[in-house]
Amino acid sequence: MLTAGEVAGLIVAMFWAILVCFLIVVLVRLSRLLTQTTKAVAELSERVVPLLDDVSLTVAETNRQLVTVEAIAGNMREVSGHMVKVSGVASTLFARPLIKVAALAHGVRAAAARRRPPTRAAVTSGRRRP
Repeated sequence: MLTAGEVAGLIVAMFWAILVCFLIVVLVRLSRLLTQTTKAVAELSERVVPLLDDVSLTVAETNRQLVTVEAIAGNMREVSGHMVKVSGVASTLFARPLIKVAALAHGVRAAAARRRPPTRAAVTSGRRRP
């Protein structure tokens, strides 16, 4: 029969054997995970390089278009400044004289209305029309 020391040694030996098997399984899985991660990183780097080239081209094209848009915006500022000047000249040449003519016409009409003889209805009521 086995003595107590031998049984204890057998239990410790089995424990260590189970522990070693468990660690082997963990290390195998970890190895597979690292292999797959390495492959994924390699595939990702193969895809990222062309994408970065495309982004670089897109940024360059955008900068070129922005230069064009800036030139257009400058031209629009210049045109709007000219339009302000033209509208000021048009206002000076046309609007102010037209306002003066309209005011004169209104004054003449008001003066002519005061010079008319009172109408029959105004005389009977005792009021004159302004």
